[in-house]
Amino acid sequence: MESKLSNITFDCADPQKLSWFWSDVFGYPRAEWPDGLKQQLLESGLTEDDLLSRSVAEDPTGEGPRFFFQKVPEAKTVKNRVHLDVRTFPDRRATPAEVDVEAARLVALGATIVRKADMAWGPFGEYHYVFQDPEGNEFCLQ
Repeated sequence: MESKLSNITFDCADPQKLSWFWSDVFGYPRAEWPDGLKQQLLESGLTEDDLLSRSVAEDPTGEGPRFFFQKVPEAKTVKNRVHLDVRTFPDRRATPAEVDVEAARLVALGATIVRKADMAWGPFGEYHYVFQDPEGNEFCLQ
């Protein structure tokens, strides 16, 4: 038996806002509670606030990662120990100009640039951006 990744989970202040940001980054549809399920959850005793305390961003094809967002009372206060690396193109290395175009799109979605790396690591060129999502979670774009 081997384990499989289920979710990449974010603790956050606004699950829906953050799930919509990441859905837009990856081109996933924005998550909404299906009417029948929403009604069933409300009839079971959950409130609208309860429903807003969780959200997802998931690839409708099932190929990409699934992100789960849960509301927590505390704010993020320190640097992530784990972060996401996002590729501009899944099947090839992007040119610096292509990475710059994607970086501008992510900024328009609400990301903040922390820094841009344009350097060599030994014989290898390295070009990427370090970002923060709307709640300050770090991630990289290459």
